[in-house]
Amino acid sequence: MGRPIATPGTSTGDVLDLIRGRDDITRADIRRLTGLSRTAVTARVDQLLDCGLIAEQAEGASTGGRPPGRLAFNPESGTVLAVSIGASRAQIAMCDLAGRVLAETAFEVPPVGDMQSVLATAAEHLEGLLAAAPGNLVHGVGVGVPSVVDVTTGHSMSLAGRDTVAVAEFFGARFDVPVRVDSDVNVLALAEHTRRADLGDLLVLKVSTGISVGIIAGGRLQHGALGAAGEIGHIKVGDAGDRLCHCGDRQCLETVAAGWALLEQFADLGRSVPGLPALAELAREGDPDAFRLVREAGRRIGEVVAAAVNLLNPAAIVVRGDLSHAFEPLAAGMRERIYQLSSALATRSLRIEPGAPDAPSGVQACAAMILDQVLAPAAINSLLDRVADDDRRKSS
Repeated sequence: MGRPIATPGTSTGDVLDLIRGRDDITRADIRRLTGLSRTAVTARVDQLLDCGLIAEQAEGASTGGRPPGRLAFNPESGTVLAVSIGASRAQIAMCDLAGRVLAETAFEVPPVGDMQSVLATAAEHLEGLLAAAPGNLVHGVGVGVPSVVDVTTGHSMSLAGRDTVAVAEFFGARFDVPVRVDSDVNVLALAEHTRRADLGDLLVLKVSTGISVGIIAGGRLQHGALGAAGEIGHIKVGDAGDRLCHCGDRQCLETVAAGWALLEQFADLGRSVPGLPALAELAREGDPDAFRLVREAGRRIGEVVAAAVNLLNPAAIVVRGDLSHAFEPLAAGMRERIYQLSSALATRSLRIEPGAPDAPSGVQACAAMILDQVLAPAAINSLLDRVADDDRRKSS
């Protein structure tokens, strides 16, 4: 097959990137866009065709002779695995190379349990999906976890900094493919930014069992020095009392506004629901108790987010998570406090909106995250390099 040529901007991986980014492209278009010779384009396109990463169809207007072949990315040439772990449930999926879910499953995350056992259960579910669809080439695993992540190592870390879990190593050893790990809210922030590429400054607020923010500033996801950027659920707030937070500290925002706290407050009123989605549905339908609790949670969250609005001046705040399904009372409380406490300039054009109905799910966001890595030009060049080495070994 020959080794991929890695001239910056004109390698085989770069050619695939061009093809992925366009609905209709021919070899002539690639020559025009890259300045490569006809021979060089043919060599690169043939490498991609041989690996099945692209397909060619004889379509398009002919200018004499054979009609130009239309090149298209082939998302069915492989798969990625996606693991979206939340505080109360985990979603598992196998996706094609366009991020479309081919098969998925889920399981409940125990309220008291260790991350290693959750990872083991997730891996078993992934193996079950792969067993049901044998022959799929897996390119990578994207993982979102409900905790701080050191993105340089793929380790999940507790807020206290004492406990770490080697998430990337676990899935890498199990499936022998690249693994990318980030916090669940950062994964969603990456996905939302892809859909809103015109917004370089964006906050993605996840309000579910826990509360956290993914920060896009200057068009880039911000992790902070230790990966703990956006952990607003553990900012100390007034009038929180002495309730113990799940992080082990007291007076955290989550003790008065997170999903688990709202369920406890609802129970204190003599009422119960099977989970946070049910509480959000009651609030959306106008149940007085649920509506009041969610709106008050919005106020408490807004008090903390107001400081982030003044500090970061985002163009929009996108609300995700289970409580976003009760968006009106939640956002009403948030707007009340944000507009009271933030500067007029910072809020002049600020938008607070729910994730769109077609917004990517957690597993779709995890798939998109790992696809950005494994389909990057450098990764494709390395893949083709390995294929060429394998071919030479087999022929020798």
